[in-house]
Amino acid sequence: MSLQVGFHLSGTVTEPAMQSEPESVCNVAISFDRCKITSVTCSCGNKDIFYCAHVVALSLYRIRKPDQVKLHLPISETLFQMNRDQLQKFVQYLITVHHTEVLPTAQKLADEILSQNSEINQVHGAPDPTAGASIDDENCWHLDEEQVQEQVKLFLSQGGYHGSGKQLNLLFAKVREMLKMRDSNGARMLTLITEQFMADPRLSLWRQQGTAMTDKYRQLWDELGALWMCIVLNPHCKPEQKASWLKQLKKWNSVDVCPWEDGNHGNELPNLTNALPQAGNANQDSSHRPHRTVFTRAIEACDLHWQDSHLQHIISSDLYTNYCYHDDTENSLFDSRGWPLWHEHVPTACARVDALRSHGYPREALRLAIAIVNTLRRQQQKRMDMFRLQKKELLHKGVTSITNLEGWVGHPLDPIGTLFSSLMEACRVDDEGFHGFPDFSDGFGHCKSLEYQHLSPHKFLEEGESYLTLAVEVALIGLGQQRIMPDGLYAQEKVCRNEEQLISKLQEIELDDTLVKIFRKQAVFLLEAGPYSGLGEIIHRESIPMHTFAKYLFTSLLPHDAELAYKIALRAMR
Repeated sequence: MSLQVGFHLSGTVTEPAMQSEPESVCNVAISFDRCKITSVTCSCGNKDIFYCAHVVALSLYRIRKPDQVKLHLPISETLFQMNRDQLQKFVQYLITVHHTEVLPTAQKLADEILSQNSEINQVHGAPDPTAGASIDDENCWHLDEEQVQEQVKLFLSQGGYHGSGKQLNLLFAKVREMLKMRDSNGARMLTLITEQFMADPRLSLWRQQGTAMTDKYRQLWDELGALWMCIVLNPHCKPEQKASWLKQLKKWNSVDVCPWEDGNHGNELPNLTNALPQAGNANQDSSHRPHRTVFTRAIEACDLHWQDSHLQHIISSDLYTNYCYHDDTENSLFDSRGWPLWHEHVPTACARVDALRSHGYPREALRLAIAIVNTLRRQQQKRMDMFRLQKKELLHKGVTSITNLEGWVGHPLDPIGTLFSSLMEACRVDDEGFHGFPDFSDGFGHCKSLEYQHLSPHKFLEEGESYLTLAVEVALIGLGQQRIMPDGLYAQEKVCRNEEQLISKLQEIELDDTLVKIFRKQAVFLLEAGPYSGLGEIIHRESIPMHTFAKYLFTSLLPHDAELAYKIALRAMR
């Protein structure tokens, strides 16, 4: 049985008897506004973040069998049609049917209405829960905030055992799903989760004892920081929304126990890289440097915007080119082929890609990803040309300065992982033959897993290239980058873990002739690119070791180009 009065749907849902449970009947009430469910109640008593099965059943019944649901005007309209005697009869019958529940409330309201000075008489009219909201009112999907807080608190109290870490990761995935659906509850839910994380009593305990939090717990905090970065980089959020998020992030950031981005609590080895020539205040003693918290990058990202006209053209069109452009400066807007470039701090640019994907703009994310990869490849070529001019001098000195204090693999914003997964999604084919960027369908090549194919758009890729070759190339560029070993055991382990994760994803792809060409090209770059390559002729003593990556390159190249494979192996052994 179901009934709709205005914007309020109610009904009974019968759950059939099971072996151990008798048949049960649940009373369900749902309010909705502009195609969103704004509140739910159910007599089943099940407490969860998600709607219970009875609410889902009634909703589906209303959608699939609209003819079976009686529709009535909002109750205020029905009451308006009654005369005084009818209204009295209506109220008395209502009280008679429900006198045990409503009699005290009915008497209280009667007393207030009869008292001239009461608050209820200062307000014109009366509320109607079935009339729906005003057009100016916020409308968002119903979220049981108390239940979200309780569940997160419960999972945190279990300390990562009994699958609680997995449950928290599922909650983060739910936030990403909400963002993709452009559901305003995504930010609300993340706020509730963050408040519980900040209230975790273990934070102050660990800080007092000077002990580090567990790796799995640290990874949850990393995901929390990355999600906030996505939230504040929403390309269509209102300025007042961003201002309120910034205020909240600064509040959490200022709390003494707020975790640091590098995972340290000041009790690890001192910074060994202070002797390096570094820009700005980076060479100050590490104890005096302000520590970045897990929220620092999101706070900084609040200053970023999407109004740049070049950026808007890149993400909104596949045809944005300038063939008359002279590619003669380091920060050219287009390359020599007339294709658009995007010169921004690489992790920040990739955070934009992640934000576009997260907020349900996959095509825009892919266009920006391609512009970033083309920019990286151009920079790689220009840097190698520059090194060749200075090669004699650098080799004579026998030293090299580190060119990247912050590597892209193992970085908190995971720029290489973001580009790789965005491009791999674009060449993923599902059962219906649909892929992530369905405008172009020139396919060739194959992979070990049939779900990936070489799919190539007609713009911004060389002949014979595809999203797959681009994904592989950007992974090789990131893995081969010469960068400094970060401070702290957690950050160092994270670099190793991310490197292994990226290599394992690459190993899932079967190398065909097209991909072998990419491997050859990048292997030659890595051997000849000087201080920009972890396999260059001279490396800084504190750059990240290349052994794991070199082993992968060696085994991949060996069946196709043994000489090049051995050159890589010998260079890595130095």
